[in-house]
Formats: sequence, structure tokens, C-alpha cells
Amino acid sequence: MRPTLQTVADTVGVSRSTVSNAYSRPDQLSNELRSRILSAAAALGYAGPDPAARSLRKRRAGAIGVLFTATLSYAFTDPYAVQFLRGLASTTEQGRTGLLLLPLSMDDEAAAVAAVNDAVVDGFCVYCMPDWHPALDALQARGLPVASGQRRDGDGPLSSFVGIDEAAATRSAGEHLVALGHRRVAVVGDYLSVAPTTGPATLASPADVAYYTSRERLRGYQEALAAGGVEWSSVSTVNVQDNGRADGAAAAGYLLDRAPRPTAIAALSDILAFGVLDALRERGLRPGHDVSVVGFDDIPEAATEGLTTVHQPAAERGRRSGQLLLDPPTDPADRTVVLPTKLVVRASTGPAPS
Repeated sequence: MRPTLQTVADTVGVSRSTVSNAYSRPDQLSNELRSRILSAAAALGYAGPDPAARSLRKRRAGAIGVLFTATLSYAFTDPYAVQFLRGLASTTEQGRTGLLLLPLSMDDEAAAVAAVNDAVVDGFCVYCMPDWHPALDALQARGLPVASGQRRDGDGPLSSFVGIDEAAATRSAGEHLVALGHRRVAVVGDYLSVAPTTGPATLASPADVAYYTSRERLRGYQEALAAGGVEWSSVSTVNVQDNGRADGAAAAGYLLDRAPRPTAIAALSDILAFGVLDALRERGLRPGHDVSVVGFDDIPEAATEGLTTVHQPAAERGRRSGQLLLDPPTDPADRTVVLPTKLVVRASTGPAPS
């Protein structure tokens, strides 16, 4: 039989609360008594009070759950995710709070909902999840503070928004391309269609996209191109299965190997844009001369690649999310934080070829 708190108490001849204090409030016991309790526990194979049960009694778990629909390795390899999590951790560690990374399945939605329901946390930070995922409704039902960079119907009273004006950010990038004379423009991004495949996505309008971030970024490009006389129906859109460099290269290959070739490709992330640059080089095409390329995020490698991109403050976004989760404002107006963005022009964009 597995030893319990009561087993240790009976062995030492003390109360359950005394054994509990040996672990959680050692200042309440003499060194000799605490040593006897811990020695008896070790001999019995008792590892200490269950952390989840203890956190429920204290009404504090000491952890923030971070939700994203990707593999766990993504959190440690994607440059933007690393910056965001570093910012989030810099705040939570000051509050002596840990992070519980919750990669949620897109294929097994029931398991994802169960993971949210079972998470012993004080709040949730939504890093990257499509609007339709049922886990978002599950976390709202928990009644815990939530910080997200996405807006959606059904956000609860304790929800905070920490993000950017996505449409304004890509509008500036689109205006840059229009000013350079580009009229044959293509867009590469994830979640442009519900099906997780790489290939063309037929969109009558950006409003057809169910994922908030991609929808808003497409809307910014649509508005900028429309102002330059470019109809949305003439814009090629390609969906990628994952936000990976190889996926960006495959999507760009589809666009570049067809006529008429776009004179500019806008990728909805820098990682995808790097893949577009790879596809150009493979075909002997020069970025900024034969085809212009724009990314989004301005991760450190973007400067090395000479990529024109939209800068957004990843680490600051993480820090502010942590602040709102650890100390939720009472005034709902204070639960919205919109951070600035900036278009950074580099060598990957240039005048449209004649």
C-alpha cells in the first residue's frame, strides 16, 4: 500500500498537521522533530504532500498555463516563441510563479479540452490557438484569468488582450509594396484554411479566415492593396501546414513555378519568409530584384537575411501578459494592452520588375 501523510503521522506519533508542517511550514517545528518526520517519511517511501491537493487548499497553484497548438519542441525552437516565453518568464519568476506549457492537439480535441480542465494553474496565457478550438471555451469556463493576443467572441470577464494592431501592421507593409509598384502580390500563411495542408487557399475575403491573427494580417494587406487599385481576387493565397521554413519554401515554390509569377510575396511570419527566400535562391532569383519578400515579427535572424519585415515586441508582449495574469486589473479598460509595431525595410524588397 502506498504510504500517506497519515502513515507517517502514525509512525512518528504526531498529528497529520504536524507532518504537513514539516513540508510546508518548517519554521513551526523544532529541527529535531522535523528531522524525525522526514527520516520516517524517507524510510516509508513517502515523497511528501500531493502538490495539486496542496495548491487547491491554498487556492493558489503557483503556475500559469501557456496554450499553443504545436509540438512542445516548438516552444524552444521557434525564435519568436522563445522571445515571448522569455518575457513571460521574466515576470512570473518575480512573482514566484512557474510556467506550465500545454501543447494542445489539433487532431484530438477531447484530449485538449481535458488538458485544460485538468491543468492546476492560476491562469492561462493563450500563445497560439485557432479561434474555433473548443479548448478556448473550456478555459473560459474555468473562470480563471486569461491573457491572449487574439480577440474572439465569448471572451470572459477575466480575459485580457495583450497584442498589436495586426491589420495596421500589415497595412504598412502592403503600402510599402504598392509604393514600389507591386501589383502581382501573393500571401503565404498558416490557418488560412481549416484543413492543415500546404496548398492554395481560395478566399473571397480575409473575413473567411477563422483564425484571428491570420485574418487580421490578411485584412491589412487587403486594405493597402485595394487603396493601390489591386483587387483581392487577384491576390494568390497559399496555406501552409506548419509555421516552418520548409513549409514556406514549398508554398513559395508553388507560386514561383506558375505564370504569371508574383512580383512580391508577403509571408505572415519571418520563418515562412526565410523559406520563401530559400525557394528564390533555389531558382536563381534575387530577393528585392526579381521578387520582393516581406516577413512578420523581426526575429534576430531577419537582419542577417536582409528581410523586410514588421517588428513587434515579442518579449514585451510576454512580460505584459504575465503582469495582467499575476495582478488582474479590476477595471476592464485596463485589460487591453496594444503594443506598437514598425515596418523595418531591408534589402528583400525593391521596385517591381518591369
